[in-house]
Amino acid sequence: MRPLVVIVFVAALIGTCSSPPPILDQVLETGELRVVTRDSPTSYTISPDGPTGPEYDLVQTFADELGVSLVIETVDSVSEILPILLSGQAHMAAAGLSVTNSRREYLNFGHPYESVDVHLVYKLGTGRPRTVEDLLGRRIEVMASTSHVDLLETIKAEYPTLSWTENADIEIADLLTKVAMGEIDLTIADSPDFNIQRHFYPDLRVALDLYVDDPIAWAFPKDTADTLLARADEFLIGADRSGLLARVHDRYYGHTKKYDYVGTRNFIRHFESRLPRYRAMFEQAGADYGIDWRLLAAIGYQESHWRANAVSPTGVRGIMMLTEATAEYLGLEDRTDPESSIFGGARYYARQTERVADTVSEPDRTWMALAAYNVGFNHVKDARMIVEWQGGDPDTWIDISAALPLLAQRKWYTQVPYGYARGWEPVLYVNNIRAYYNILKWLTEQEEPPADTDGEEPEETA
Repeated sequence: MRPLVVIVFVAALIGTCSSPPPILDQVLETGELRVVTRDSPTSYTISPDGPTGPEYDLVQTFADELGVSLVIETVDSVSEILPILLSGQAHMAAAGLSVTNSRREYLNFGHPYESVDVHLVYKLGTGRPRTVEDLLGRRIEVMASTSHVDLLETIKAEYPTLSWTENADIEIADLLTKVAMGEIDLTIADSPDFNIQRHFYPDLRVALDLYVDDPIAWAFPKDTADTLLARADEFLIGADRSGLLARVHDRYYGHTKKYDYVGTRNFIRHFESRLPRYRAMFEQAGADYGIDWRLLAAIGYQESHWRANAVSPTGVRGIMMLTEATAEYLGLEDRTDPESSIFGGARYYARQTERVADTVSEPDRTWMALAAYNVGFNHVKDARMIVEWQGGDPDTWIDISAALPLLAQRKWYTQVPYGYARGWEPVLYVNNIRAYYNILKWLTEQEEPPADTDGEEPEETA
């Protein structure tokens, strides 16, 4: 082989070795899509039923479309994401990241799949900041290495005396808790986080919108080929057109749309004053019928505000507000007896769940069963029929919830087997229960386990 040919061959070989294949090729070759995300309710969490979260749902569907396995690496702080991406440990980040100029120096961002408002949050009664000048001298704390810091830096350029604390070891939920407890005066939160936490802390308020429609996108290492990014963009654009993005958003944030300050405060107060006398009954009924007792309790609160002697204008009675016909169907002699009502309601709800089509997955299955509990299963069937006529997906709650109100319109109820229904009521009913259920889960998770005073397991009793 001639020397020149050898040099060219070696140079080509070196060039080939020094240029790794595009990320998409690596993903397809290894059969793994490695994604870094945050351990957060707005990104990814582990529930008793397995991984969950809006980012998880999207990247899992994306991995399925690619035909590869999804490998998730979670971090506690946004500051940990960039090093993991740049080191090659992950192919991409799906963590609710804002698209900022400082991040663009190191990352490429894909098609924005969501936009959020950035709120300055304070506690009611502590004095609402109405202008930027009102921030001066206030105790402000934000998450480190986030777009919220960039916002404050921009403001500081005009107001040099503005100061704040950056915390790398805390989540936004913790910062909002600190505001609610009076430990700090202000923090910055994206609208999805705020909408969730305000149900737990009704005194949280938005002082100012620091940014409106802040784009959120997946992120990719900047010094790599854009093949995976391009494929991800195709997926997200398709997900938007197919309604997948809307369904994921409804699944995790649908219950946060309706917020009632007085109602939320009353609910938390009734959790402490009314629920204790019935809690054991809800827990036992839940265990007997394989239902989360907190969901049953949420139904009971929506129906009667946990009042055993409640009576509606239409004659339904008791904690679970059972009709006379339903009580007879269930074999109940006294609808106002708390135990009979709770166990009867649990059995009736379980029956509605069984009637929902097997093709419906959770949590949509639960929302449809709740709608059937309220309006009757046959009207839910009619709504499914309307969704099919409209070319939607009858196995998704977002489409069913849009069709149910149509049952009050002559154009539609005259075409379905079971006719007219006040179809907007089950939609409001489900949204309320979702909110109550979410608050109940949070309240019970804050409870401390019974103290073990001697450090030993209690002895069994006969």
